Parts: sequence; structure tokens; C-alpha cells
Amino acid sequence: MRRLLAVLLCALLLLPHMTKAEQTDVPAQAAYLIEANSGRVLYAKNETARLPMASTTKIMTALLAVESGRLTEKVTVVQEAVGTEGSSMYLKAGEKISLEDLVYGLMLTSGNDAAVAIACFLDGSTSAFADHMNARAKTLGLSDTHFVTPNGLHDPDHYTTARDLALLGAAALENPFFAEIVRTQYRRTEGTNPHTLKNKNRLLWEYEGGIGVKTGYTKAAGKCLVFAAERGEMKLVGAVLNCPTMWNTAKSMLDAGFRDYRIRTFLTRDTVFTLPVKNGAKKGLSAAPIADILYPTQTDGSEAYSVETAFDTLAAPVRAGQQVGSVSLLLNGEIVKTVPVVACETVDEVGFAYYLKKAVLSFLE
Repeated sequence: MRRLLAVLLCALLLLPHMTKAEQTDVPAQAAYLIEANSGRVLYAKNETARLPMASTTKIMTALLAVESGRLTEKVTVVQEAVGTEGSSMYLKAGEKISLEDLVYGLMLTSGNDAAVAIACFLDGSTSAFADHMNARAKTLGLSDTHFVTPNGLHDPDHYTTARDLALLGAAALENPFFAEIVRTQYRRTEGTNPHTLKNKNRLLWEYEGGIGVKTGYTKAAGKCLVFAAERGEMKLVGAVLNCPTMWNTAKSMLDAGFRDYRIRTFLTRDTVFTLPVKNGAKKGLSAAPIADILYPTQTDGSEAYSVETAFDTLAAPVRAGQQVGSVSLLLNGEIVKTVPVVACETVDEVGFAYYLKKAVLSFLE
């Protein structure tokens, strides 16, 4: 019995460590959770399975509208948008409303009609707008996403993955105006037919630090949700597809992420390195990283981290701001983040011109 217990103990010690976040059994067909600032994956389940996304589609529709730079322009609602099936702003044909208010109606009340109105205003038709959506998805690296409609009404060729959807949500939240829209609880629109809007995202009321992002539902897609919350320096963004308990599941995933990880500072931009310079007017060159190195680490301290530097062999002249190397953070021996190191000062070459300049300056003094 003692030998058996010893063997079992050794086997347990050899198993790869999993945090509670990774062990969570998420009742969704697919799910994904990241720490957005670092990109670290905290949870994944069937994350590359191509699935319908319902109204979470509208994240891309809203992002393109915000990025158009035309939010203050007035939109005349086309007949094509009126009466679009599913959730609605209840727009009227000929109604005049700002593009900004349409985006609020799109994201707060999930207006399918607002999506069509936006698409036709920006690109002339929903099909041309879908091309625009797919082109933008490509620039974001969303390799398993394809858009057909601006609102997510079902089409067999309209799909995404939990991974792509979470990455899209994180990218969209980097836009300050998009982030402001999706965290707004109520909105009263202006125009010829004012609308009172209430955000359908319950996490804004029910979860500490909730900041968005978008709900979705069709019979084919099931309940879908892209969600985000921010506490301190951690911003978590996740997605669940075909998840009957999407609200509680999102809360559980966020709870696990905030519980099992914390942001740790490994290096700050105030760190100064002194590097040798050949043929330089100074023996040492001051250099510093262009950004802090922060990274979410497991709270139980089970992971091994190290910081490594790599500097160029420098010869004068070296100009201030010139990259002279890099510093990398390694997790269990693998690089997870690299930051460039740049010169803090200019170091001139020692030569005739240098000595002539020095002589002239001495004479003038």
C-alpha cells in the first residue's frame, strides 16, 4: 500500500499544473478567455471550431462605423432596413438619425434594422459592407471568420470561432469610442424619431468591472456572448458560443481569471542599461526599454519566469532613439513578450570632425 501511494503521489507531481481557470468545465460549445493587454490565453475550449455567431456580428459592424470617421453625419434610413426580422430599433423609412445614434441602437438594443441602415449608408449595400467586414477581419488576423450579413441573421457561410470573436472584442475595445458605447447603460437618441435605448448586457449591472461587449441569439447559433471586465491592470475579454447559461458562465470564467491570475511587473521603462560603444566620444551609452514589461502570472506561484536581454554590438555614431537591442520575458523557458531597447542619448564618433568640433567650442567659450 505504501509503495502504491508513493507511485500515485509521484504521478500526480508529474502531471502538468492546471489553474482553476483552466479546469473550469464551461457549458458552451466553444469558449475562450484572454487577458487583453498581454494576449495571454486563460481558458480555451473548442476555440477554433467554426460556428454561427448571431448578433455578436455587430461588434464588427460597430467597429467599422466608428472607424469611418462619419459618426456625426445624418443617415436617412432606407426602406431595406425597416422591418428587419429579430431585435429592432424600430426605425422608419426616411427617418433621419446620426450614424452615432445608429451605432448605439445597434449595440445597446441589438437593432438588426440599425445594422442594415449602417451597412447601406457606409457601403451602399449589405453585400458590399460584408466585403468590408471580411477585409477588416483579415487585417485583424481573424483567419476563421467570414461575414455575410451586418447583423448575424443566420447564413451557413456566416461563421466565426470563439478565439476570433474574443480577439475581435479585444481589438474593438482598444478604440475609445467603441469602448464608451458598449459600456453605456442608457441612451436617448436625437432626430426625427427619437429612441430610448437600454443596453441588453446584464454584466454592466451585475458584474464588478463589467465593460461590455455584445449578446447574440438565433436558433442556429444558440446563446452567444462576448464579454469583458476590467479590474486594476487586468482586462479580461472572453467569448462563449452556443452557451445556454451564458451570463453565469461568463461570470464564472471572469471570476476564475481574476482569482487565478495577477499582473506582475517584471521590468519598467525607467530601467537603464549602460552599453559599450566602439569609437565613441563616451565609453558608455545609456539605453532603456520603450515600455514596461507586465504579464499575468498564476497566483499560486507555480510558473517559472526569467528576463533576458539581447544587445547589439555598437559602434559610434549612435543616435538617441535608435534601437540597440531588446529585453524578453520568458515563461517556463519560452518567450512570451519582447520589448525593444533604445538609446537614451546620442554618442558621436571619435575622429577628426569630433576633435575639430570640440576645439571650436572650446575656443568660443
